[in-house]
Amino acid sequence: MDNYIIKEGKTIAIISYITWIGTLIAYFMNNEKRNSFASFHIRQAIGLSLFSMANSIFLIRYIGFWATGFIGFGLFILLIIGLVGAIQGETKKIPLFGDIFQDWFKGIA
Repeated sequence: MDNYIIKEGKTIAIISYITWIGTLIAYFMNNEKRNSFASFHIRQAIGLSLFSMANSIFLIRYIGFWATGFIGFGLFILLIIGLVGAIQGETKKIPLFGDIFQDWFKGIA
């Protein structure tokens, strides 16, 4: 990916990892002028946000508080990995789910 594209989309990519509200803000910021680097990280952040919400709302009822806490911690680690990739200007997919998120949300961002 071109350095200009990365530099131009880096701020939006970083914002996308700051809670689900940041993901929503980054999505709308990227709609004005599409940036492929920002879009990549927005798709990653959307997937993590949806998994996190599902973990918090639904899974806690079925698998219990402790298991949900461990899953939440794992999702937090994946979020940090994505955020570090955005800061460093890399399009490195997050482990386990990166390919899935890019496929599921290819029409978004």
